[in-house]
Amino acid sequence: MQVTCYPARLQGDIRAIPSKSYAHRILICAALADKPTRVVMDTRLSEDIAATAHCLSALGATFAEEDGALIVTPISECPKAPILDCGESGSTLRFLLPVVAALGCGAVFTGSGKLPQRPIGPLVKALRAGGGVSIDNESLPLKIEGKLSSLRYTLPGNISSQFITGLLLAFTILPDGGEIILENRLESAAYVDMTLNTLSAFLFSVESTKKGFAVPAGQKLLSPAEIAVEGDWSNIAFFLTAGAFGGPVTCRELSLKSLQGDLAITELLSRFGAKVKRTEDYIETKAGKLTGIEIDARQIPDLVPILAVIASVSTGKTKIGGAARLRIKESDRLKTVRRMLENLGGKVEEGDSFLLIEGQENLRGGIVDCCGDHRIAMAAAVAATVCREKTVLVGAESVAKSYPRFFEDYKMLGGNCDVINDR
Repeated sequence: MQVTCYPARLQGDIRAIPSKSYAHRILICAALADKPTRVVMDTRLSEDIAATAHCLSALGATFAEEDGALIVTPISECPKAPILDCGESGSTLRFLLPVVAALGCGAVFTGSGKLPQRPIGPLVKALRAGGGVSIDNESLPLKIEGKLSSLRYTLPGNISSQFITGLLLAFTILPDGGEIILENRLESAAYVDMTLNTLSAFLFSVESTKKGFAVPAGQKLLSPAEIAVEGDWSNIAFFLTAGAFGGPVTCRELSLKSLQGDLAITELLSRFGAKVKRTEDYIETKAGKLTGIEIDARQIPDLVPILAVIASVSTGKTKIGGAARLRIKESDRLKTVRRMLENLGGKVEEGDSFLLIEGQENLRGGIVDCCGDHRIAMAAAVAATVCREKTVLVGAESVAKSYPRFFEDYKMLGGNCDVINDR
């Protein structure tokens, strides 16, 4: 899909879509719980959430749509060695690989796009070291057989928090509990906090230790009967930032008490100089005098593309550091963010783990290859609103990975774009 975006001022009222991060966790817990769960959420699923639902279905769970919710009936009996197609969803793969190991049914995991190139080696090695399972590869496609036999696993904390979440979810199946030892500091800790919060909603407790996490024995997931998926701070960040270029943009169905790390977007926009109003009912952003700042991205990697966009039109320089992990996302995001901004006339320097951006009054416009990365596509669309000329997004269908209706909402807020479906 190719989208041509023209300069425009985004303004108006929008409701946040359900959190992708929470939806993954809630659907998996519901599929492993003791009885059906009504999950209140938009049933127009993103590609990543659909991948998790399809894999859980292949493992024996069932899903039914009902009045703005999904009714999840848990797995009662797993088929032997189902094929689990994770699509391009890293969360689906990294969460369900340990779950399948705990279920003991075996499976063949497949995927598409850049997923076969994304790292899972440390997780595979940890599962192998624990014994009881065999895994024939450290990248997709792979086959897993056997059942987890160890109650203790050691993982690096600075590679992917999803590895820790996957093991915590696996321990919900094992009656004897388990322990995770972290070799170093945990990055993206907010994502593990979301996992702990979701487990708590299913009345399952996890203890934090000096070295990592411990799961007490004798527990199982107990359905809360109904649970709502809260609004997604990661995706609404694009429109909150668009409001900082003009606005006002008012965003609803967001929790200021959320454990999502990307809630930090409101504080960061304020630091840049945007006018941000926070209430229990809505968040409003509008233009202010924008000035460059310094950002540590270790806990908020998904915000980097849109933060780079606001930095490109903020007076002075902005340094976004602590961003080495962006190289193993859907694209090498340090490289693709740099190329996006350079193609639009921005001034940016790329380092091993940082971006240094020199702000200008506006951007020129140009052609952006979205590189199969949903966050590059959405960031470039927002950047187009502050360009002097049109911006052409090549491969913009990637937004469906996390935000299928992104361009509908973009137009609703006043965005001017032509969408050409070429597939």
